[in-house]
Amino acid sequence: MSVMVGIGEVLWDVFANRQILGGAPANFAYHAAQLGHQAFIVSRVGNDRLGRRLLSALCADRLATDYIQSDPEHATGTVRVKLAADGTPDFTITPDVAWDYLEPSDSLIGLAERTDAVCFGSLAQRNRRSRQTIEQFLDAAAGALKVFDINLRQHYWSAEIIKAGLDRADLLKLNDHEQAKLAELLPGPDGPVDWARSVIDRYDLRLVCVTRGSRGCLLVSGDQHAEHPGFEVNVVDTVGSGDAFTAALVSGYLADQPLPDLAKFANRIGAYVATQPGATPAHPPLPNGHAR
Repeated sequence: MSVMVGIGEVLWDVFANRQILGGAPANFAYHAAQLGHQAFIVSRVGNDRLGRRLLSALCADRLATDYIQSDPEHATGTVRVKLAADGTPDFTITPDVAWDYLEPSDSLIGLAERTDAVCFGSLAQRNRRSRQTIEQFLDAAAGALKVFDINLRQHYWSAEIIKAGLDRADLLKLNDHEQAKLAELLPGPDGPVDWARSVIDRYDLRLVCVTRGSRGCLLVSGDQHAEHPGFEVNVVDTVGSGDAFTAALVSGYLADQPLPDLAKFANRIGAYVATQPGATPAHPPLPNGHAR
């Protein structure tokens, strides 16, 4: 059992008729726990009703809240989610909330030093305070697999944040729309495989993963690549599907699964989450002999 950490935002996804636990790093940790790992969320909530509800929801799902800070001044994060007819979400993210003010601590450094894999993104680095804390955590997690799930949202990212994240990352995960944006920032050869290898060489990465929604994914390492066409499912919404994919990808990577198996397993878990409402549904029994 590996220790896996999602560091950054934890929040409520606010749909038209419900509120569901969300935030990409929190979703990653939730699904890592579902896959049998010791998983932790490093984040911050307000000392308010939504914050207390969020902590209670995590406890009900048997997720530790030891590393979720309480903020006396800033509100718990929320995101308004509007779904298109095909289940694709549009997010409106509330600014200046508790997770923007994540503070460093000795306990976070202690967690970093025993972490096997940590997932971080660009959104939680929109505020300098949380960015510095995330960078300190990553630097302290010397032996961990560092997974940069870029997660470009609205205007909450910059070339500086992206390049600094890549400097610290071992594994880059992004979707095909983000790959097109990143190719403008980091020009390279034509073709997704050659472009990914140019980024691997430039930033000394182990793996680049490009997700393609219903069309599956592409995994590229320094000397091989694998594609999977995805699974055809009845989509309810795709919120959190990519985060579940990332958790499965990292779980398989830590177990030294070959790239084709990694791609298939991660797509299967991501596809299942797309058949359920919200980002954090319970997993069914896992296929192909994977233990929960």
